[in-house]
Amino acid sequence: MKLTNEFAVHAGRRNFLRIGGAGLIVAATDIRTAHAQTDYPSHSMSVIVPYAAGGQGDVFARILSGPLGAQLKQTVIVENRPGASGMLGTRAVIRDKGDGYTLLMGQTGEIAINPTANKNAGYDTLKDLAPIVLVGDAPLVLIAPKNSPYHSIDELIALARSKPEAVSYASSGTATPGHLAAAALALGTHSKMIHVPYKGAGQAMSDVIGGQVNCFFSSASAAMGHIKSGSVKVLAVASLKRLGSLPNVPTVAETVLPGFHYSLWGGFFAPKHTAATIVNRLNQDINNILARPNIRQQFDANDSTVAANTPAQFTEFVQAEIAKYKALVASLGIAIG
Repeated sequence: MKLTNEFAVHAGRRNFLRIGGAGLIVAATDIRTAHAQTDYPSHSMSVIVPYAAGGQGDVFARILSGPLGAQLKQTVIVENRPGASGMLGTRAVIRDKGDGYTLLMGQTGEIAINPTANKNAGYDTLKDLAPIVLVGDAPLVLIAPKNSPYHSIDELIALARSKPEAVSYASSGTATPGHLAAAALALGTHSKMIHVPYKGAGQAMSDVIGGQVNCFFSSASAAMGHIKSGSVKVLAVASLKRLGSLPNVPTVAETVLPGFHYSLWGGFFAPKHTAATIVNRLNQDINNILARPNIRQQFDANDSTVAANTPAQFTEFVQAEIAKYKALVASLGIAIG
């Protein structure tokens, strides 16, 4: 009996030490994590843009990277990682350790459309990413060949209704924002138009200029040079308000389809497990930058508007965008992969 009691005492001590040791390890880890967050950022950061340089998200990231670096007193490097319609770069950020040093400039396609339309996306936006702040909104514009017989969106829709499938629209690919905007326009106005997908916006723009297709929802920044040169005509803007650089061009919403709003928006995201203190710090700093007049001027110069908000508001915005595109993709029967 004595041996048994002594064994129990020693076993209890071992368990106590083992549990106590584990507690010390957890406590030490918590202290290191808290210290890292307090010192954040202590070295350079990366913003992943999941497309090639020159796109709308790339423009947003480069306008903000310098001021953000100055605000944080660290270098902020913009890295372009194109591939798979933005999904490769997005996955890379999701797999990151979430310490606040790798962020994503997420945009309409990879955030709201791809997880719904593409079976091989490999991620769920709001389960795998933490929205930080919506930074900008760049509306699409509906353009047509300069010699086309229609001079307004009303006339284009009238033609599509009177001659079903006589009107074609270009896109930079299936399930891209431009494709879905045109499809939504056709559905909402009870008209039929033929989709002509291209491998990129450049090819689509060339064929619109050449008159091979009847219309194209392009980013305003990509179309503006062609609009000003007269090589294409602009029929409407896909935002709720008129574009400052095109004040005489009506919106789709005020002409043929109330509430119509399709754009190339962009915002910062972090891996889902990133600490809330880091997300909130970045949100505050970026919002402060977005409020500066010179930053707003740069957005205006790129045919976009500043759209600052809180992480919670951005999350609600993303939820609404996902729901909008999910319903549209389902109604069109789109399934990629």
